Formats: sequence, C-alpha cells, structure tokens
Amino acid sequence: METPRPVVSRRPFCCTLKCFVKFLRLVVTVTSMIFFIVGQAPEPYIVITGFEVTVIFCFLVLYTCGLDKIMRSFFWPLLVSDELQP
Repeated sequence: METPRPVVSRRPFCCTLKCFVKFLRLVVTVTSMIFFIVGQAPEPYIVITGFEVTVIFCFLVLYTCGLDKIMRSFFWPLLVSDELQP
C-alpha cells in the first residue's frame, strides 16, 4: 500500500527572500550606474554596469516566470554561480 505524499505548497518566487535579495542587488547596481553617469566616469564603467543591470533583470524575469524550472537545456551553475541549484 502506497503512502500518500504530503502536498508541499511553494510560495511564488516574487514572495521569497531570494527575490528580495536579487531585487535589492538590481537596485544597488542601477544606483551605481546612475552615479557613474552623473559623476562622468569612464565609459567602460558605465557600459559594464549596464550589462550587469541587463543580466540581473533578465534573471529576475526568468525566475519570476518560472522558466528556470522549464528550461533544462542550460547548465545553470555556470550561469548563476552564486546560488545553489536543486
């Protein structure tokens, strides 16, 4: 006789601490980019920070939509090295 598995309710990504930390990272990076622009920093600093903002935003959208669980063709630890993947 099989024992029923308990139902695990998972919170959506936008309601987790991980999302808050990623969003905070995005805010800090955008703020630093604004400071670079206002302070007339060398152009490579602004471009690299812009790339960082784009990558962070894309990962936030990817996690919020749940595409990280659907797309199995990527090797996630290479793309997101600061997280533990299940």
